[in-house]
Amino acid sequence: MTDQTARPRSFAASAPLKGRIAIPGDKSISHRALMLSALAVGTSRVSGLLEGHDVLATAAAMRAMGANIDRTGDGEWVIDGVGVGGLLQPREALDMGNSGTSTRLLMGLVSSHPIATTFVGDASLSGRPMGRVIDPLSQMGADISASPGGRLPLMVRGLAPAVRIEYRLPVASAQVKSAILLAGLNTPGITTVIEPVPTRDHSERMLKGFGATLEVEVEPDGTRWISVMGEAELRPQTIVVPGDPSSAAFFIVAALLVPGSDVTIANVGLNPTRAGLVEVLTAMGGDIELLDAREVGGEPVADLRVRHSLLRGIAVDPAVAPSMIDEYPILFVAAALAEGTTVTTGLDELRVKESDRLSVMAAGLAAIGVRVEESEDGLVIHGTGGDPLPGGATIAGHLDHRICMSFAIAGLVSKAPVTIDDMAPVATSFPNFEALLEGLMEKPHEL
Repeated sequence: MTDQTARPRSFAASAPLKGRIAIPGDKSISHRALMLSALAVGTSRVSGLLEGHDVLATAAAMRAMGANIDRTGDGEWVIDGVGVGGLLQPREALDMGNSGTSTRLLMGLVSSHPIATTFVGDASLSGRPMGRVIDPLSQMGADISASPGGRLPLMVRGLAPAVRIEYRLPVASAQVKSAILLAGLNTPGITTVIEPVPTRDHSERMLKGFGATLEVEVEPDGTRWISVMGEAELRPQTIVVPGDPSSAAFFIVAALLVPGSDVTIANVGLNPTRAGLVEVLTAMGGDIELLDAREVGGEPVADLRVRHSLLRGIAVDPAVAPSMIDEYPILFVAAALAEGTTVTTGLDELRVKESDRLSVMAAGLAAIGVRVEESEDGLVIHGTGGDPLPGGATIAGHLDHRICMSFAIAGLVSKAPVTIDDMAPVATSFPNFEALLEGLMEKPHEL
């Protein structure tokens, strides 16, 4: 699925970033829009779909299992679904490329269908453990044969009818929660996921939108009981995908850090389970203004106007981690230019992403002159107080799109250019990242 040719690139000090941009559609919502449209009976239409490699892997998988999926324009897709229970046996292994979301959610989807499905992926994805999904899906009756360590390649032999379960998540994970709920769609009775810490709720919102019977009960301590009624009949929908807050994050931080910048990012999804970064950066002193707050397709959306700000280091509450887990790499870059020290904890999840994001970010930040300390579950970063970073290093991106983009932004505020060894992985989530960045730059200048 991904480009196998390395594409190194250097990023150098930038003049003020100015202008208005529209970012690609939300990756999490795009995946779910394709999957649920493929399970509805009838024709669904999706606009604003992210067309990165990860989402295209989901589209290819749903086609391989019987859905008719056509791209009719830029971000415009039409899907004719097969109905819950109607997935067909794929003729070949499903190639997930670099997409952990595709893999985990589709494992759930096929677990309650009477088909055998093999999942393969690239080197990075094949190193990521799938045990947290394998355990509950096995309890539902799926027979899952994985490579050592619960890794890809793996095969899922689904069971229909599957066994409904009541499952308490041992670690906060929207992907594990979603996998179980998707398996529950074709499972008789009520399947329940108990979530001690709230995670992104796109699956719940979209399942309700497609007509599934889903209930959420919240205990006084915040624990959420999410129940879905099986043997569901989903109705086709028209979906507008908001801009991805995880993609917006790089431009938010760039505008905050590059002196003189004033950038407006249009149509950013601000689901409360995803908006932790805006909350944290605002607490650090970031000038982020929400314009035209509105709701699109059940998701809160706004335009964000972001202006250069001197940030202050803070101790980041670990409770916000589930609402910004993918944004920590770029937060670390923001912290590197803040005044004082930023302390992050509770980030064990970052060690099992596309790379070990804690160790990779710590090593890369140190290489460009940041004072950083790595702990078991977080980083402590001593900021420059707004002074530019030394830079001047080549960063190993480890095939991780968010690492690559984070250090690209760091290059904009460094005295010497920062080189990323391979920018090709960025296409998995943000194909036009570099083009948008270049469009905001006026001209290079010396720091």
